[in-house]
Amino acid sequence: MIETKRKTVAQQRKYSVVDGASAKTICSMWLDEQKLSMVINFGLPEVDDRYHIWRVPLLYVHTGQTLGEIVIDAHTSLIIESKTTSPQVIEARILGRDSNGVEKKRQNKKSLAISAPSDLRNTIAFGDSEEMLQELPSESVGLIFTSPPYYNARPEYADYITYEEYLLKLRKIIIQAHRVLSEGRFFVMNIAPVLVRRANRNEASRRIAVPFDVHRLFVEEGYDFIDDIIWEKPEGAGWATGRGRRFAADRNPLQYKSVPVTEYILVYRKHSEKLIDWNIRNHYDKEAVQNSKISGDYEKTNIWRIKPSHDKRHPAIFPVELAEKVISYYSFSGDVVLDPFAGLGTVGKACVKMNRKFVLIERDEKYMRYLRAEAKEWLGKDASKILTINSSPINTDDILI
Repeated sequence: MIETKRKTVAQQRKYSVVDGASAKTICSMWLDEQKLSMVINFGLPEVDDRYHIWRVPLLYVHTGQTLGEIVIDAHTSLIIESKTTSPQVIEARILGRDSNGVEKKRQNKKSLAISAPSDLRNTIAFGDSEEMLQELPSESVGLIFTSPPYYNARPEYADYITYEEYLLKLRKIIIQAHRVLSEGRFFVMNIAPVLVRRANRNEASRRIAVPFDVHRLFVEEGYDFIDDIIWEKPEGAGWATGRGRRFAADRNPLQYKSVPVTEYILVYRKHSEKLIDWNIRNHYDKEAVQNSKISGDYEKTNIWRIKPSHDKRHPAIFPVELAEKVISYYSFSGDVVLDPFAGLGTVGKACVKMNRKFVLIERDEKYMRYLRAEAKEWLGKDASKILTINSSPINTDDILI
């Protein structure tokens, strides 16, 4: 009997960096750039699949002393500078100097970088989110709020052959989002179970608990669970699904199915050892923090009662009110808010109203046309200042002053 070679963890996870030799090659190039390759050997590379990274110990070639480590993103093969021992610290240890001062200085510099304003401006990008997110700078976004397409719940959403393929796509986007999100900031997702209709009368319809599978993805990819907010729609909003009508007519036991009138607003924070207060205290603009305080009434429980919105141009939009609440509770004035599934641009509209910058990514050409037109409604002549990626600049010549 021929034994099948068992796949490594890296191969199972489909990492770009699949083995220790590949990790060492990447580290060698980094050491060459730092002019340190002649004095350093490598220890045993280890993959940490919980955080999707490779750790490669650095050893002094003459004594075997551990000088630090290089940390590599296993998916992208990029070196994570913030987690890698700095060249200054490595040199100080080689020379036998006290490196505490160097490390302290570096940590302070990192803290300042995290709390500095983002260089991003209002942006509309045409393309696949997985690819577009790779173009954004690390830790450049203050909040992510989105509602991903439903899994094949309607014919226009039938983009995925299997549910597993759908979840894999969401995982890839969650991974990329983790990189662009600033330390300790929030990723909020509006998502709901979906009903996959039966193909014929001899089959049963199937309801998939998407939010619970998505929760697992977030936790596995370095986010901390914060809240599950229930968006409750007015009674009668869910009857369009047809769910519950059979029981309403026959009243037979076992046929009971509740009519869905809720969706989940799942709130996650990019994992950080620092408390949320740290994000508030270290914000670069104290006036913006003060101006962002919530005044008047606010949502005191995790049940938000908001009327749904409808637009004949798009089958599944969420209301601007919902976006406004999320943005006000989870970001500061002047922050960059990202929506990787922009649709008609509801998040962008709310951002303009609430003095935030937006980054909107949309891959559907039809929705992109609508989105560009909507931006002119929000910003008027200033829409011409929007950075457009894979799309021509927005022409505002037809707008009367």
